[in-house]
Amino acid sequence: MMQRDRVIRYVIAVMLGSAPVTMAGDDVTASVGADLFSKYIWRGQNVVDDWVLQPSASVGYKGLTGSIWGNVDLTGDFVDDWEFSEVDYTVDYSNKFPGQETLGYSVGLIYYDFPNTPWEATSEVYGGLTAGLFLSPAVKWFYDFDEADGSYILFSVGHTIEKIKEWREDCYCNAQVGASLGYATDNYNEFYFGVDDGAINDLTLTAGLPISVGKLTIKPSIGYSIMIDDDIRASTGKSDNFWGGVGASYSF
Repeated sequence: MMQRDRVIRYVIAVMLGSAPVTMAGDDVTASVGADLFSKYIWRGQNVVDDWVLQPSASVGYKGLTGSIWGNVDLTGDFVDDWEFSEVDYTVDYSNKFPGQETLGYSVGLIYYDFPNTPWEATSEVYGGLTAGLFLSPAVKWFYDFDEADGSYILFSVGHTIEKIKEWREDCYCNAQVGASLGYATDNYNEFYFGVDDGAINDLTLTAGLPISVGKLTIKPSIGYSIMIDDDIRASTGKSDNFWGGVGASYSF
């Protein structure tokens, strides 16, 4: 019960901590949310093989965004019930290249903390490109300069069908699908899997039905991921994963 109370206090704290910034003007944005998933899958890896809660909060100003995200093990599969196994802190800057509206970029820093686990904290820098074209192609390069000293490169596409069902102007349902393919360098794979070789690591497919009611969004979703490289598959206990869940977010 103590761990559950701690999680509830965390969610309330990030909500209360984010809300006042909305008074600073139209350029300031803020959001809070939480996702409930049947598994925690990260870059194809089965990190927690049971139900998790993932609260988050972010504050942005003119393309610069600071966010915090956490993973809570609800069933004691990885750490004790209702304990955090991971808390990530991210600073991101995203914008369009000057003089056009199609090609965008992002750069950022992520600090990964792993409370209640034997894992050491680590950090990544990243840079990405996005194109406002059909299927919204994007590529993002992550470099772990702390523990792994290696890179992970994510290629992704996605598509949103807007307002497949509309009840009123501010109450509607979209449909979203996405796919991503991850490649990692030899140092990255050596650190995470004991495989001293660069490889195409994982393929992930996702689908969701976000329902927007004003500034509140409820999103049921499903996902499937598969580890592709044979050596990496052999080093992971569960290389094929299907999961589902529902998330809620509110923007200020």
